[in-house]
Amino acid sequence: MSAMVERNEIAANIERVRERISRAAKRAGRHGDEVTLVAVSKTFPAEAIRAAYDAGLRHFGENRVQEWESKQRFVADLDATWHLIGHLQSNKALRAAYLFRRVDSIDDLALAKRLAAAAAAEGKNLPVLIEVHLGDEATKSGVAVAGLPALAEGIAPFAHIDLVGLMTIPPFADDPELARPYFRKLRELRDDVSRRVGRKMPVLSMGMSYDFEVAIEEGATEVRLGTALFGQRQPKL
Repeated sequence: MSAMVERNEIAANIERVRERISRAAKRAGRHGDEVTLVAVSKTFPAEAIRAAYDAGLRHFGENRVQEWESKQRFVADLDATWHLIGHLQSNKALRAAYLFRRVDSIDDLALAKRLAAAAAAEGKNLPVLIEVHLGDEATKSGVAVAGLPALAEGIAPFAHIDLVGLMTIPPFADDPELARPYFRKLRELRDDVSRRVGRKMPVLSMGMSYDFEVAIEEGATEVRLGTALFGQRQPKL
């Protein structure tokens, strides 16, 4: 597996992370089984995905349609849920609907409409998350808080895509506690939007390798980890 960590190290990393998830959930009066661990496999080779799968993981996140196309055939036999967690360009909606089982980064109504049409063409129902931009970083994608209610209300009636929750990436900080207000805000926004659209939105996807325990304490139902599982990120393909 060349420069990446060995299979047994990936398995050991997963075990350590699961223990941390369990402890964080317990602090919040929850159970660790309530939190889905999504392995962020972007830039890592198919062998890393297979090693994590063999160690028990069933959810994997990729950032780019093109990168996933180059790896998918090597792990097509795995019964896993493949998440698109990066920004999706409208012209790649059809490919995304074909390649992924969930899209976690919707931030625009026109994009949602194209994805719904693409999912219909594939004859599938595609769960989606709205990505919410809670920081002031110009490089981050996501809908602004002010635009979230209208976007959710616009998406909710679409056939073939199913709005199941929200996702956010807070500004990076060395102290994970600085992310807590963002996670708390996303939970509050989810509850408000759920009431507005009159449907349950069970998924709160928030928390990464450096702050996932705080996210779980604030209600995360999914955490997206790469470095904590696979080691340092590989160069982009």
